[in-house]
Amino acid sequence: MPSTLPNLNLVGAGRVGQTLAHRWHREHCFAIQDVLTTSLASAQAACGVIGAGRAVASAAALRTADVWMLAVPDAHIATTAQALAAGVANVAAAADAPVVFHCSGAQGSQSLAPLADRGWRVASAHCILSFANVATALQQFPGTPCALEGDASACAVLRPAFTAIGARCFDVASGDKLLYHAAAVFATNFLPVLQATAEDLWQSTGMPPELVTHLRATLLRNAVDNITRLGPQQALTGPAARGDTAAIARQCAAVAEWDAQTGEAYSALSALALRLAAGRGA
Repeated sequence: MPSTLPNLNLVGAGRVGQTLAHRWHREHCFAIQDVLTTSLASAQAACGVIGAGRAVASAAALRTADVWMLAVPDAHIATTAQALAAGVANVAAAADAPVVFHCSGAQGSQSLAPLADRGWRVASAHCILSFANVATALQQFPGTPCALEGDASACAVLRPAFTAIGARCFDVASGDKLLYHAAAVFATNFLPVLQATAEDLWQSTGMPPELVTHLRATLLRNAVDNITRLGPQQALTGPAARGDTAAIARQCAAVAEWDAQTGEAYSALSALALRLAAGRGA
């Protein structure tokens, strides 16, 4: 018997696409239909992870669908939308204004303008989660915030679908997408950079490698626990928390001598730390 669920085509099926499609399939939100990636083999592998879907080798093989997810890299969103709008013959026959969305945090739904011009309902949906691998992401996903932006009717379709798989949806304005995503970069992407920098500095002073690894597992976890329990401001320690600008200046000079770019980062982050500390009495 044919499925009564809305069907979904997936274009691009990396960690994000596989995670979302797997959960939608498991929770009976969408009938996963066609999956297109960079090769037929990778599309077949993605279908295996998702547990559903038909791998296709080209855009021409994609059937019409109620919902389309473009889970491609940011740099390919606009060109993928253009290719779908211009090169897929059966897209023109799609009825009932299909919904198409991408998963970028930094780009808005305007990246899908070629499809919007064809009458499609366009949106973006970005989940604030580090999709390190699919197995981990599937476990961590429940409770994940999800920023929705775009046509109101498209968001009305996506909101219950994301909510059903455990996301906590909220609206973000198109003009705020860059700042919104920059915040996620600060919260997640820069943390490995800061940790790597700290470890390089420790190693340059002769700290034994096993102790560097130990600090990665203890000091970092304790800092995160303190932020979670106390909030960023109260968890702040070190010279900035004490208002010791002289110590900051000496350390900044030493770090800059070790590496100029790292010294600039130390100076900028110290200024932000002083500003954070100053707000404690507010």
